[in-house]
Amino acid sequence: MTAATPTAPSPPPKPESTILLLVRHGETPTTGQVLPGRAPGLHLSERGRAQAQRVAERLAGLPVDAVYSSPLERTCETAEPTAARAGLEVRAEAGLIECDFGEWTGAALSELAGLPQWQTVQRNPSAFRFPNGESFIQMQARMVGALQVLGAAHAGGVVVCFSHADPIKAAVAHALGTHLDLFQRIVISPGSVSAISYTDGQGPSVLMVNTTSEPLSGLRA
Repeated sequence: MTAATPTAPSPPPKPESTILLLVRHGETPTTGQVLPGRAPGLHLSERGRAQAQRVAERLAGLPVDAVYSSPLERTCETAEPTAARAGLEVRAEAGLIECDFGEWTGAALSELAGLPQWQTVQRNPSAFRFPNGESFIQMQARMVGALQVLGAAHAGGVVVCFSHADPIKAAVAHALGTHLDLFQRIVISPGSVSAISYTDGQGPSVLMVNTTSEPLSGLRA
């Protein structure tokens, strides 16, 4: 009788990652001129609407599980083409909203740049809180917490989150293990897509930051 050859144990299954795509809303008529914050009534410009369509085209072919958006008009409008192409609804998520700039809401950036506090915003943001508004530490904790909840709700899937420049920068900095005081070095352009992968038992992996052109279907083979 011939002895049976022992079968090598199968390798454990590779943990499945959850991909969160962070999309900054498209341009508005005041982009780069004022600090709009959470003030209502700001909509996309014509260029911003074109950027929203471009995001939808870039995400075509990805198995998108859900589309979430900050409740502000400019982010919801940016999310709509992507949701429509994926056959999904845009779900409002308060955790993705813009930083609360308090008394600085609606102020011209050219005026704010002349304030002594502006240097703290740029060089030591972890120590700054907007007058009667949110601190950068609070904003980062809120944004990161929201992404963790959304990732857990769609484990192993692809989730598209439409948000704003500063919250996305703070989330990317956190995923990179970068101190919040350095987050201003990260550039997040209107209509750009950044991607973070989360895997159980491992830290987050930043797959891309501030991309605006190439198709993204290859993110999920």
